Amino acid sequence: MESPLSSATESPATTATEQAPYDSILIVSFGGPEHPDHVIPFLENVLRGKPVPRERLLEVAEHYYHFGGISPINQHCRDLIAAVQPLLTAAGCTLPLYWGNRNWDPLLTDTVRAMRDAGHRRTATFVTSAFSCYSGCRQYRENCYAACDAAGPDAPKIEKIRVFFNHPLFIEANVDRVREALAKLPEEQRAGAHIAFTAHSIPMSMARTSRYVEQLEESCRLVAEAVGVPAAQYKLVYQSRSGRPEDPWLEPDISDHLRSLHAQGVRATVIAPIGFLSDHMEIMYDLDEVAAEDCKTLGMSMARAGTVGLHPAFVRMVADLIVERVTSAAEKPAIGRFPANHDVCPVDCCPAPVRPQRPAGPPGAAAGGRPA
Repeated sequence: MESPLSSATESPATTATEQAPYDSILIVSFGGPEHPDHVIPFLENVLRGKPVPRERLLEVAEHYYHFGGISPINQHCRDLIAAVQPLLTAAGCTLPLYWGNRNWDPLLTDTVRAMRDAGHRRTATFVTSAFSCYSGCRQYRENCYAACDAAGPDAPKIEKIRVFFNHPLFIEANVDRVREALAKLPEEQRAGAHIAFTAHSIPMSMARTSRYVEQLEESCRLVAEAVGVPAAQYKLVYQSRSGRPEDPWLEPDISDHLRSLHAQGVRATVIAPIGFLSDHMEIMYDLDEVAAEDCKTLGMSMARAGTVGLHPAFVRMVADLIVERVTSAAEKPAIGRFPANHDVCPVDCCPAPVRPQRPAGPPGAAAGGRPA
């Protein structure tokens, strides 16, 4: 089946719509349940088409029920939009701002229909994902194109804003969060504390065809150097693995890494979820519950750094990236070893992973991992 990204949607030819000015802004995010009754249908949306057994879905649902069946991610989006809006207005950008989610209300398909009905034809789109891989970039573009197809020929053209792993304001916000966390450790342990930067694990088949690891490593390096932590005292590790246990995913897992640190004599760590933008369920459960219990069992001091969330530098970055795209600004801020990422993703960028063939085994073998 042909990918939506290989269609005329990303053709090099310039259309009349592409020549027209932007008339709207769209924020696209993952989405999350906001009531216990939402949890199961939300997870069914997340897992649709994926080989995860029902019992695993129900297991993950318990993580949400543990927190009242509510994920903070939707409220974060509302708060982020409320914080960004006045900055856009101050910059002279008064375009209407919309919000749509991949997996839960407000669903992207409904939002795009509303934009169509309002007469919008070209929108600059900020996706709440800082790094390039299929699930963090291309899949969101596919979601947007599918929503446009559902809305019909009068749907707006959706153009994704660049990823921002090396934007100076993204790095600044993460530096502040790490410094705040270090200050929570006992004073005598701060100098020797290890920083475990975490990101969502993805299948190796996805990692090999994207710049996900390279970009994450660069963000970690930039933050660690700004904080004054040497290379030997920090590491990029992963969390929230999902999928079949026999499929290779990025490692090491944060829990395995903590045990390794303890074996090396490390007694204090900061866990910095650099791969995430808000303190949603994967942070609350995997780090504040599981990793915190790991550290307690090991006798290690732990401080969890906040995500960039509503840090003023991050909010300013979102507004700046929107203005940059809407005005076709020539200056695209970036720091470190790599230039600013491309504005228009190549057709073959971040392809969908090819799932390895499952070896023969007993029927009903369960898949493991956490889907959301």
